[in-house]
Amino acid sequence: MKPKEIQELIDFIAQSGLDEVNIETDQFKINVKRNSSNPAKPVDPVLPAVVPAPVLPALIPSTSGISQSPIPGQANNSPTSYFTVRSPMIGTFYRSASPDNPPLVSIGDEVKKGQMVCIIEAMKLFNEIESEVAGKVVKVLVENASPVEYDQPLFLVEPA
Repeated sequence: MKPKEIQELIDFIAQSGLDEVNIETDQFKINVKRNSSNPAKPVDPVLPAVVPAPVLPALIPSTSGISQSPIPGQANNSPTSYFTVRSPMIGTFYRSASPDNPPLVSIGDEVKKGQMVCIIEAMKLFNEIESEVAGKVVKVLVENASPVEYDQPLFLVEPA
């Protein structure tokens, strides 16, 4: 095919409105495609529907690591309330300073404000957890050497 014939083929495609022409003979093969002057419309991506999140009551973190709550298993109308000593961090809960020592506190023990009640290991650091109230330990809520989460209840203390 001569250059003049190729040019005539291109002009023919432009005038006819065809987008593509394929010609094949024993001596050559030609494929001519035209870029459309009206490009295809871009497809709008399908976006998921926006669903509003449910409104939850605001949580106010306890700065002291302690909150007041009734003891589990007792009626809500009980006049006695207990303070919950909570974990101030994620880590491993230990009831004693070393495996050979007795627990720092047990059920029925009297604790003073500021007395160490357990240890939480976090990133190889041992953090002493102190009682924020004076009173009597009513319940130990976590097993020794167990992992604990932030704000997880550790002890119930009956205030003095």
